[in-house]
Amino acid sequence: MTPDEEKILKVAKEIVVKFIEMGRISPSGFKECFKEVFKAIKEVMEEEKKQSTD
Repeated sequence: MTPDEEKILKVAKEIVVKFIEMGRISPSGFKECFKEVFKAIKEVMEEEKKQSTD
């Protein structure tokens, strides 16, 4: 696992935990929500890296 992926995991976990605390999702929805948040963050990071190299 790359350092960037570790950062994404931590951030995604924090976001999903906040959603649970706010009542936006139930704890049983953690897995599905986590996957979507992780993908979204990873896509943004990849786009930013691509734009910065152009």
